[in-house]
Amino acid sequence: MPVVNMTVNGKPVSGDVEGRTLLVQFIREQLGLTGTHVGCDTSQCGACVIQVDGRAVKACAVLALQAEGSTIKTIEGLAEGDTLHPVQEAFKEHHGLQCGFCTPGMIMTAVDMIERIPNLDEKTVREELEGNICRCTGYQNIVKSILAAADEMKVNA
Repeated sequence: MPVVNMTVNGKPVSGDVEGRTLLVQFIREQLGLTGTHVGCDTSQCGACVIQVDGRAVKACAVLALQAEGSTIKTIEGLAEGDTLHPVQEAFKEHHGLQCGFCTPGMIMTAVDMIERIPNLDEKTVREELEGNICRCTGYQNIVKSILAAADEMKVNA
């Protein structure tokens, strides 16, 4: 069986994987990082979004072997100890979650969009969230949370 090596949340990891093992399976089953959710297995819902080499990626659409040598960040890697990441804090403050199932993917997508796009507006946030499905909300508080986090991160930059 092939061995895959990568850095996940700042720590080097490796593991034996079958060639067909998805990155989301490797993260959840071999590394025990279950914050990355599996919602559809078809790359439609966005619950499995993580960062690979600094970019948002749906982990159900990538083979673990394709991440060889990559730097991965999951939802577990965002907070600094007990201090939440500004996006996590904004989701908490602005009620950007309901059941919480889509939340890790939404937050990882939000972090990516805030880092890539200066001066976010509501239209852009909604367009960027097209690959993430929330079945509980009308997205209003998710959008509000992302915009608040973007403003907070600009102030503290």
